Amino acid sequence: MKNVIVCSPKSLPREQLFAAAKTAVAINPLNHAPLARLASLMPSFRPTREHLAVVTTKYWGLKGVKLTVGFMDHPPADLRKRILLHMNAWASSANVKFAETKTDPQVRIAREGGNDGGYWSYVGTDITHIPKSQQTMNLEAFTMNTPESEFHRVVRHETGHTLGFPHEHMRAALVAKIDPEKAIEYFMRTQGWSEDEVRAQVLTPIEEGTLMGTVADPQSIMCYQIPGEITKDGKPIVGGRDIDRLDFSFAASIYPKKTAKPAPKSAPMAKKAKAGKR
Repeated sequence: MKNVIVCSPKSLPREQLFAAAKTAVAINPLNHAPLARLASLMPSFRPTREHLAVVTTKYWGLKGVKLTVGFMDHPPADLRKRILLHMNAWASSANVKFAETKTDPQVRIAREGGNDGGYWSYVGTDITHIPKSQQTMNLEAFTMNTPESEFHRVVRHETGHTLGFPHEHMRAALVAKIDPEKAIEYFMRTQGWSEDEVRAQVLTPIEEGTLMGTVADPQSIMCYQIPGEITKDGKPIVGGRDIDRLDFSFAASIYPKKTAKPAPKSAPMAKKAKAGKR
């Protein structure tokens, strides 16, 4: 299986995690850590500041997402338009809008290589803690010559992180399918990751209490393509090359579109009174 998405969503420094969790809850109270659920599962549960930060989600809120976008390395207009088109693909089901601006953009995109290169994004409300001089998303080497399939696969994936969505392949049901020893060898060999990076990016399940509905979706755009050579049963986790039906449904549940209210009907007495005035 080729073309494995090797996105590594950026995390804030540990000392900023609690402040970022407070920001997430201030922006969207529904991000609050599921303390009651965790306590019911673990009677001895005693939350620490760090634990609260880890299990607090980073969604933008039921009013939807309206974020401005800026490009840090001045790509041509046609490339900027193309990237924005794919970012806004999530808007087909959800109340989401990304609009370009040159003044204090909230989402800042670079195409940097080197140590900060690759494909990545900070997750959800965490972008508000990134200095304005730094990108919140990186799309290394993307140009107008990049295949359209990569815009679908990579830009839409990274935008999912900006919307607050975690990696789907880190759901417990999918992590359980992966052979740890084979995964560590594979990603160290193919991506140059350390063992700790493989464990963090592939082998550590997300706390299910932080997730909002839906079963694990191996075809989600947020899911890595995991080759059969590193799964326990030899069958690949196919991963997503585009936003799928469950992705769209989940996005719509997190960021529901406003429904038009029906026009109020005139009361019969009001109609009669109006009819009498001629």
